[in-house]
Amino acid sequence: MSGRIAWGAAAVLGLLIVAGVLIHQVTLDEGGFLLPVAIPFTAVGALLAAKRPSNPIGWLFLGFGAVASVAFAASSYAYRELADGPSRAGDVAAAVASHIWHPGFGLLVFAFLVFPNGRLLSPRWRWMAGVVAFTYGGMLLSGPFESGFAETEGIAGSRPLFGGTVADVASVVFGVLLTFNLLLLAIAALSLLLRLRRSHGEERQQVKWFVYTVAFVMLFFPVSVMVFGNGGIGVFLFPLIPVSAAVAVLKYRLYDIDVVINRTLVYGGVTSTLGAAYLGAVLVLELALSPLTERSGLAVAGSTLVVAALFGPARRRIQTLVDRRFYRHKYDATRTLEGFGARVRDEVGLDALAGELRAIVADTMQPAHVSLWLRNASRTPPA
Repeated sequence: MSGRIAWGAAAVLGLLIVAGVLIHQVTLDEGGFLLPVAIPFTAVGALLAAKRPSNPIGWLFLGFGAVASVAFAASSYAYRELADGPSRAGDVAAAVASHIWHPGFGLLVFAFLVFPNGRLLSPRWRWMAGVVAFTYGGMLLSGPFESGFAETEGIAGSRPLFGGTVADVASVVFGVLLTFNLLLLAIAALSLLLRLRRSHGEERQQVKWFVYTVAFVMLFFPVSVMVFGNGGIGVFLFPLIPVSAAVAVLKYRLYDIDVVINRTLVYGGVTSTLGAAYLGAVLVLELALSPLTERSGLAVAGSTLVVAALFGPARRRIQTLVDRRFYRHKYDATRTLEGFGARVRDEVGLDALAGELRAIVADTMQPAHVSLWLRNASRTPPA
């Protein structure tokens, strides 16, 4: 029954998204940025709600996808209606699009607070849940009466639905709560970090998947704003959040996250190092060989060869640094095995070799029990 409700809601929201696309061809700035949020959160939310109906994560994601879908469809309708001049229907649609999106973040905050098992970090965090409900509920109630945000950040050509004292008070309330919402997002992210620190075993792998993805998206998003001038590029990373949550909640290949983190750190470091080396080599060769390389690609070609030669050593060196800093157990185990390989060449005593081999296995693998079976090479096969 829960699965039918979840997939039925996703189907309705899908039709709403299609209708929004057909009504008006919006750009990223006009509301198109909502599509990379609406589609993955709706799909993944329905999947989690169907597979794990008792876990609220799926329903919260589905609700967040519903908010994004409604905001997108309302934006499309508002832009079409207001294109030819003032329209009361366009004003209503613009008000919905402008004021439903931000209160919807309360669903995402709740998802952060109860991830991955659907429960708060501890009973002490109930106050936080109350503050979140009050804040986003207040935004949802004050939004329809608010006029300031609609005039400055709303859809071009739209007019506030209300005026007078009520609109002035609602504008102040909505603006204060909108600013306070940033603090709540930060506290919710802090709860994830605390959960990661306190968790063990499988739950730790679940939280690690989600925290790593959220941190990557949240760090890249402001960078994309500074580089490209808007969030249109960074918003395409938002689908990673529900996808990582699905991997964690459904416990699919959880332990691959360590490999992902390791490779990201290594190749991110290699890319940064080689990029800096390439620029430095180009500048040095241009200055040193300017009489010979003027209007030629010799400096660029030489720098490319230098960077290509540095790739292997740089990758190995950075891999060692990453293992030493973030994967100390793996680094120590590797060093121990390398030392054993050097010593075994000089060891001739079978008993001493067997004892040292058992000690190495116990130290690197830490099994509950170690047994060593040796084949008797002195036995001769029957004729």
